[in-house]
Amino acid sequence: MPVQKNQLVITRIFNEPRNLVWKAWTDPVHFRRWWGPKRFTCPAANTDFRVGGRYLWCMRSPEGKDYWSTGIFREIVPMERIVYTDSFADEKGNIVPASYYGLLGHGMSLEFQVTIILEDLGSTTKMTLTHAGFPEGEVTVLASAGWNESFDKLAASLK
Repeated sequence: MPVQKNQLVITRIFNEPRNLVWKAWTDPVHFRRWWGPKRFTCPAANTDFRVGGRYLWCMRSPEGKDYWSTGIFREIVPMERIVYTDSFADEKGNIVPASYYGLLGHGMSLEFQVTIILEDLGSTTKMTLTHAGFPEGEVTVLASAGWNESFDKLAASLK
Protein backbone atom coordinates (compact mmCIF):
# COMPACT_ATOMS: atom_id res chain seq x y z
CA MET A 1 0.00 0.00 0.00
CA PRO A 2 1.52 3.38 -0.95
CA VAL A 3 2.23 5.84 1.85
CA GLN A 4 0.25 9.06 1.54
CA LYS A 5 1.48 12.43 2.79
CA ASN A 6 -1.01 12.47 5.64
CA GLN A 7 -0.04 9.07 7.04
CA LEU A 8 2.22 8.28 9.93
CA VAL A 9 3.71 4.79 9.48
CA ILE A 10 5.70 3.04 12.22
CA THR A 11 7.10 -0.49 12.00
CA ARG A 12 8.41 -2.34 15.04
CA ILE A 13 9.72 -5.85 15.67
CA PHE A 14 8.73 -7.35 19.02
CA ASN A 15 10.71 -10.26 20.45
CA GLU A 16 7.52 -12.12 21.32
CA PRO A 17 5.10 -14.29 19.33
CA ARG A 18 2.19 -12.70 17.52
CA ASN A 19 -0.47 -14.04 19.91
CA LEU A 20 1.07 -11.99 22.77
CA VAL A 21 1.21 -8.80 20.71
CA TRP A 22 -2.40 -9.39 19.63
CA LYS A 23 -3.43 -9.81 23.27
CA ALA A 24 -1.68 -6.55 24.18
CA TRP A 25 -3.96 -4.74 21.73
CA THR A 26 -7.18 -6.63 22.43
CA ASP A 27 -7.20 -7.35 26.18
CA PRO A 28 -8.09 -4.14 28.06
CA VAL A 29 -6.13 -5.23 31.15
CA HIS A 30 -2.96 -5.70 29.10
CA PHE A 31 -3.69 -2.60 26.99
CA ARG A 32 -3.74 -0.41 30.12
CA ARG A 33 -0.16 -1.50 30.93
CA TRP A 34 1.34 0.21 27.87
CA TRP A 35 -1.07 2.71 26.33
CA GLY A 36 0.31 6.25 26.29
CA PRO A 37 3.70 7.91 26.03
CA LYS A 38 6.48 7.47 28.60
CA ARG A 39 5.39 8.55 32.12
CA PHE A 40 1.69 8.53 31.07
CA THR A 41 -0.72 5.98 32.52
CA CYS A 42 -3.95 4.52 31.19
CA PRO A 43 -6.66 4.73 33.88
CA ALA A 44 -9.46 3.59 31.54
CA ALA A 45 -9.65 1.32 28.50
CA ASN A 46 -13.29 0.55 27.81
CA THR A 47 -13.31 -1.64 24.70
CA ASP A 48 -16.12 -3.41 22.84
CA PHE A 49 -13.74 -5.36 20.60
CA ARG A 50 -15.87 -6.35 17.62
CA VAL A 51 -16.54 -4.84 14.20
CA GLY A 52 -18.83 -1.90 14.89
CA GLY A 53 -17.85 -1.85 18.56
CA ARG A 54 -16.72 1.36 20.23
CA TYR A 55 -13.84 2.13 22.52
CA LEU A 56 -13.11 4.91 24.99
CA TRP A 57 -9.49 5.08 26.14
CA CYS A 58 -7.80 7.52 28.50
CA MET A 59 -4.16 8.58 28.82
CA ARG A 60 -3.20 10.44 31.99
CA SER A 61 -0.22 12.79 31.93
CA PRO A 62 2.32 12.90 34.79
CA GLU A 63 0.60 16.15 35.84
CA GLY A 64 -2.75 14.33 36.12
CA LYS A 65 -4.42 15.66 32.97
CA ASP A 66 -6.62 13.12 31.18
CA TYR A 67 -6.69 12.84 27.39
CA TRP A 68 -9.57 10.73 26.06
CA SER A 69 -9.93 9.12 22.64
CA THR A 70 -12.77 7.21 21.07
CA GLY A 71 -13.61 5.41 17.88
CA ILE A 72 -15.19 2.43 16.19
CA PHE A 73 -13.57 -0.84 15.16
CA ARG A 74 -14.02 -1.07 11.38
CA GLU A 75 -12.13 -4.29 10.60
CA ILE A 76 -10.80 -7.14 12.73
CA VAL A 77 -8.90 -10.08 11.26
CA PRO A 78 -7.86 -12.15 14.30
CA MET A 79 -4.11 -12.22 14.88
CA GLU A 80 -3.47 -10.16 11.72
CA ARG A 81 -5.23 -6.81 11.40
CA ILE A 82 -7.15 -4.19 13.38
CA VAL A 83 -8.62 -1.07 11.75
CA TYR A 84 -10.35 1.55 13.85
CA THR A 85 -11.32 5.20 13.75
CA ASP A 86 -9.63 7.54 16.21
CA SER A 87 -10.90 10.85 17.58
CA PHE A 88 -10.19 13.07 20.53
CA ALA A 89 -13.06 12.78 23.00
CA ASP A 90 -14.30 13.98 26.35
CA GLU A 91 -14.70 11.56 29.27
CA LYS A 92 -18.22 10.67 28.08
CA GLY A 93 -17.00 9.65 24.61
CA ASN A 94 -18.22 12.73 22.75
CA ILE A 95 -15.89 13.65 19.89
CA VAL A 96 -14.08 16.95 20.46
CA PRO A 97 -11.52 18.93 18.43
CA ALA A 98 -7.82 18.82 19.35
CA SER A 99 -8.18 22.37 20.71
CA TYR A 100 -10.30 20.91 23.55
CA TYR A 101 -6.99 19.70 24.97
CA GLY A 102 -5.07 22.84 24.08
CA LEU A 103 -3.48 21.21 21.04
CA LEU A 104 -3.08 23.07 17.80
CA GLY A 105 -5.84 21.87 15.55
CA HIS A 106 -4.88 23.62 12.32
CA GLY A 107 -5.84 21.27 9.52
CA MET A 108 -6.64 18.42 11.91
CA SER A 109 -9.55 16.19 11.15
CA LEU A 110 -12.02 15.21 13.84
CA GLU A 111 -11.52 11.58 12.83
CA PHE A 112 -8.41 9.61 11.92
CA GLN A 113 -7.97 5.98 10.93
CA VAL A 114 -5.53 3.59 12.59
CA THR A 115 -4.48 0.30 11.00
CA ILE A 116 -2.43 -2.27 12.91
CA ILE A 117 -0.94 -5.16 10.92
CA LEU A 118 0.78 -8.03 12.72
CA GLU A 119 3.08 -10.41 10.84
CA ASP A 120 4.24 -13.68 12.38
CA LEU A 121 8.03 -13.99 12.06
CA GLY A 122 8.25 -17.17 14.12
CA SER A 123 9.40 -16.22 17.61
CA THR A 124 9.09 -12.49 16.83
CA THR A 125 6.34 -10.26 15.48
CA LYS A 126 6.48 -7.43 12.98
CA MET A 127 3.89 -4.75 13.73
CA THR A 128 3.08 -1.95 11.31
CA LEU A 129 0.93 0.94 12.46
CA THR A 130 -0.55 3.38 9.97
CA HIS A 131 -2.25 6.43 11.49
CA ALA A 132 -3.94 8.31 8.65
CA GLY A 133 -5.33 11.81 8.54
CA PHE A 134 -2.62 14.00 10.05
CA PRO A 135 -1.72 17.40 8.68
CA GLU A 136 1.94 17.79 7.82
CA GLY A 137 4.26 19.28 10.40
CA GLU A 138 4.71 19.33 14.15
CA VAL A 139 1.52 17.41 14.98
CA THR A 140 2.78 14.38 13.07
CA VAL A 141 6.21 14.60 14.72
CA LEU A 142 4.60 14.69 18.18
CA ALA A 143 2.25 11.80 17.33
CA SER A 144 5.19 9.73 16.10
CA ALA A 145 7.08 10.36 19.35
CA GLY A 146 4.02 9.42 21.40
CA TRP A 147 3.40 6.20 19.48
CA ASN A 148 7.06 5.19 19.70
CA GLU A 149 7.15 5.79 23.46
CA SER A 150 3.95 3.72 23.77
CA PHE A 151 5.52 0.92 21.74
CA ASP A 152 8.60 0.97 23.99
CA LYS A 153 6.21 0.39 26.89
CA LEU A 154 4.42 -2.30 24.88
CA ALA A 155 7.70 -4.16 24.33
CA ALA A 156 8.47 -4.02 28.06
CA SER A 157 4.95 -5.20 28.96
CA LEU A 158 5.31 -8.32 26.80
CA LYS A 159 8.21 -9.69 28.84
